Amino acid sequence: MIGIVVSGHIHFASGMQSAVKAIAGEQKQMEFIDFVESMSTDELEAKLRRAALLADSGDGVLFLTDIPGGSPCNRALAIMMDTPNIELIAGANLPMIANAAFEREDVSLQELVETLLEIGASCMQDMRKELEAVMESEPVAECEDGL
Repeated sequence: MIGIVVSGHIHFASGMQSAVKAIAGEQKQMEFIDFVESMSTDELEAKLRRAALLADSGDGVLFLTDIPGGSPCNRALAIMMDTPNIELIAGANLPMIANAAFEREDVSLQELVETLLEIGASCMQDMRKELEAVMESEPVAECEDGL
């Protein structure tokens, strides 16, 4: 099973952890690392490296971080660059993270990355446009007098 490490600013990771637990139950090989104000980026990287080791059973590790170019992303990128069988998706959202828990068995690390990118993109919707599309497709009810 592919290991997952979720990281982000302040309480992003711990918030995602509680949401994933509510949706998918307690998860093995899934670590959540918050980057809090009192932590240096070196401390963050050390925690990310330890989390990757804990999450890895030999099938690889996928980092899911909040902001592309933010410290959690940059430090996970440094780990990816010097550690085999690690991938990184930045800009992760809850549908991606929750689905990672369900989709990570019996797939390759690259297949999981592709699946989660599709899920993440498909879950971002302009709800006004979605509502307008539904309203346009519904037939207009006729008045009782036929007008």
